Amino acid sequence: MKILLLCSGGDASGMNRFIYEIYNKFKKETYFALAGFTGLINGEIYPLSKVIDENLKNSAGTMIKTSRCPEFKQRKYFHVALENAKKFDYVIICGGNGSEKGAKELFDNGVKTIFVPGTIDNDVLDSFYSIGFSTAVKECVYAVDNIMPSIRSLNNACLFEVMGRYEGDIAKAVNKEVKADYVVVEKKDLDYNKIVNIILKKYTKGQSACIIVRENIEKIEKIANNLNKAIGLDIVKYQVIGRTQRGGKPTEEELEMAKKFAFEAVNCIKNNKIGRILVDKNMKMFVTNFKE
Repeated sequence: MKILLLCSGGDASGMNRFIYEIYNKFKKETYFALAGFTGLINGEIYPLSKVIDENLKNSAGTMIKTSRCPEFKQRKYFHVALENAKKFDYVIICGGNGSEKGAKELFDNGVKTIFVPGTIDNDVLDSFYSIGFSTAVKECVYAVDNIMPSIRSLNNACLFEVMGRYEGDIAKAVNKEVKADYVVVEKKDLDYNKIVNIILKKYTKGQSACIIVRENIEKIEKIANNLNKAIGLDIVKYQVIGRTQRGGKPTEEELEMAKKFAFEAVNCIKNNKIGRILVDKNMKMFVTNFKE
């Protein structure tokens, strides 16, 4: 039996543990496509034993590399990738909602595909959790906790831009953890009058407002400038937390979830089941077919 493993899209903490657990079960039967769908197109497919490193199993990133591959959407490149994928008994794909579409495309063309959610944005439809989310939230909380003391010392306010692409799960979770004064999850939440009032109310009491903003709402610098202009003072600062959310050391919850995803993927192969491995609200995993 030959099993191909690839990561696609952005990296997410916990991917390495997932990869290691799959390898640890199937050993020489496992291969990887370098940098995801890009490697599948280019034929850059190698034994997983070439890169597996037990010392990295609890580290962030991915030993087998990842990338975004818009070429996969083009028929001529897709057919090359498809022919390479068909050389394997099973193809395991770990990534976000774009990767899931790619997995379904391979499935629809006869490849035994198993998809595992792996994205800090937690934006895979129908899955309550994806690999990387817990660590991303932890890193955001760490940043807020370490920056706010300085903000308070200067009696300023601070906007913290967190990742999430077009989903607000990270922003909501961070808001809950740090007990922020306001959170902007959707464009409709960007109410300048309300935010100005919150900032001024805190400012006049010698306190500092903490505001969480999901990325892709508006440029964070522009939001800060607009607020300062409305207030008439240069007291609103901003911090883009950025890639530290991807590179943080995986939480214990993250490592445990990665192991559970791997265990479920192994069961799928043993029982000849293919499809998507998802998580329900009770954090239990289930396998479902790709949507039509």
